[in-house]
Amino acid sequence: MAIENSSVIDAAGIDNSTGSVCLSIFSALPWDNEQLRLLERKINVYLGAIESREIFEQFPQAEGLPVLITIYCRFRPTDFALRFFESANAVAKEYKASLQYAHGGQGYADDVG
Repeated sequence: MAIENSSVIDAAGIDNSTGSVCLSIFSALPWDNEQLRLLERKINVYLGAIESREIFEQFPQAEGLPVLITIYCRFRPTDFALRFFESANAVAKEYKASLQYAHGGQGYADDVG
């Protein structure tokens, strides 16, 4: 599972349609304290790559573009996770980035129906 490897960026690229640098985090774990601890560690790695300008060294064409960190979740975030995302987004803004969450493309695994 990608979130368990906190030392690397899962995926990075430039979205030509939005003009944003897109950094992705993938998590297939259920929402519990361990998931949030791993996610916090992973987000800090991403913010460190922004602060150190490592991301712009890897993608020179990204210089000056907005940075968006998206957490792709297998399970629908709990209320506690939503509060975590809100706080993490506030921190990301200090790095001139934004943070959002989304499902992996086919809905959340724990959705009924």
